[in-house]
Amino acid sequence: MDSSDQRRKRKRSLKPTHHFFSLRSLLYFFSFFAFFFILFRRNTPSFHHLVVLPGSSTSSSIHRLFSGELTRFKIDDRVLFPDHILILLSGIGIGSWNLVGNGKGLECIYRNNYTEEEEEKGVAVLSVDEYNDIQWLVRCPLRPTNFSSVVTLRSRGAITVADTTVVAMNSWENLAYEAVLDGNTAVVFVKGISHRQDKASDPNRFRCHFGFGNQNYILASKALTAAQEVVRCALPKSLEIHPEKSQGIRATVSFQLPMRNHHHRTIFVPSVAKLSSSKFEKNTPKHDLCVCTMLWNQADSIREWITYHSWLGVQKWFIYDNNSDDGIESVINKLDLEGFNVSRHVWPWIKTQEAGFSHCAIKAKNECNWVSFMDVDEFYYFPNLPGHGALRTLVSNYTSSPSIGELRTRCHSFGPSGLRSPPKNGVTVGYTCRLQRPERHKSIVRPEVLDTTLMNVVHHFHLREGFSFLDVGQNTAVINHYKYQVWEVFRAKFYRRVATYVADWKDSQNEGSRDRAPGLGTEPIEPADWRLRFCEVWDTGLRDVVLANLDNVLSRGRYLGGIDI
Repeated sequence: MDSSDQRRKRKRSLKPTHHFFSLRSLLYFFSFFAFFFILFRRNTPSFHHLVVLPGSSTSSSIHRLFSGELTRFKIDDRVLFPDHILILLSGIGIGSWNLVGNGKGLECIYRNNYTEEEEEKGVAVLSVDEYNDIQWLVRCPLRPTNFSSVVTLRSRGAITVADTTVVAMNSWENLAYEAVLDGNTAVVFVKGISHRQDKASDPNRFRCHFGFGNQNYILASKALTAAQEVVRCALPKSLEIHPEKSQGIRATVSFQLPMRNHHHRTIFVPSVAKLSSSKFEKNTPKHDLCVCTMLWNQADSIREWITYHSWLGVQKWFIYDNNSDDGIESVINKLDLEGFNVSRHVWPWIKTQEAGFSHCAIKAKNECNWVSFMDVDEFYYFPNLPGHGALRTLVSNYTSSPSIGELRTRCHSFGPSGLRSPPKNGVTVGYTCRLQRPERHKSIVRPEVLDTTLMNVVHHFHLREGFSFLDVGQNTAVINHYKYQVWEVFRAKFYRRVATYVADWKDSQNEGSRDRAPGLGTEPIEPADWRLRFCEVWDTGLRDVVLANLDNVLSRGRYLGGIDI
């Protein structure tokens, strides 16, 4: 054998042997094992900055804490909004959530960092809400002057609160705030990554991340779609195999920030978003028609709206409550007990109506064939067929359509109709004068045929390829939009509007838009002739229907499924 053959043999013998487990396989195996080890142990609490009961020693309180005598909570996150601070609070161990109650036993604590002596200031919480199965929301006022913006909580009762946050305060302008499972994907709602309305972004700009705690992201996946504030992510394989273990896992997205010399820096969006899934009973027939709305302080209006549309055939209601403080929760609970099938979903995120509707579309997909997205001051009216179940009958005609995924209905805008105070018998009876020409439209959609981006603008969604919308003729149905009510009611619109891409009434932007009141300006000052405005056509059609069919029921506020009870 010559020397060249010997050299070739030696080279072959020096090549690395490919074993069954490559280095990459071993790394994947150990990462997979580590993830599930943490997953099954993540409920073990750690306590930092423990807030104990006033008047008791730290040692005795800690003893009582671990002996189960106290209800235990921890601060997960804080979010700074323009007018309040939101604290996300979760429970640890045993104890009753009822001890939190309406927040009367909790104080928001601020510390003065500008004096030599440590000074604390306690202020009553603004409100407390049950957020999901694992968290509560506590709303605190903005910090007093010269006090730190990092607010903590103190209890007057048998509650302890631990602060486990890594980030002292999250800015609302840049935040992943919700995350929900949708099939074998996760949908993450993110503020601050896109300001483009009705435009999709390149999903390759983003990566999705999942993990525990505030910054401990273990798993990553690619973004499938990105539009407005919604990013759809592929589920990591471990979560896809065990989706039931994903509850409460924190999710966020990252993007590449261009730097000099063609370098990039990876930016992780801060996150308070924890994965949840829609709860529904499998093998249960879907409702023909559901309604989703987002509202603020509509306790006085919601009963008339739900009662009337239940008569038209609506079977289930998703109410996204955007920081109401008028007692609407008790109204919704009472309606649900009366059989109207109403659920309240706490949605604390300001100016995110489009994202909230996308979230609702995911929740409703497994329960509803059709979902109407409309406001509490909008009422369907059937001029020629004003019968019981008319709206449900209309949508049912298209449930099996191979091409129709959305029904659009024109809106007529009603004015104050000469009134100076809210009508005692409800808006459908009290407001009878409107503008002549219809404005805009509202939609009822089939959630299963929505585009995967879930993109929506002004209450209508983008549909999957192959599906289109159908305009409902005005002889069949219209929507009475009681948009310009008496000033006492209308001026509440100046507080804040819920839509993301619509300017608030106080902002000097798009003052000529149809989204605003023509000629009103930006200040909540009542024009002298307000009660006479927006009145071109007297229209008593819906009033006559209500008086003929529902007057006795609405006046008593009790109507159920076509049966007077």
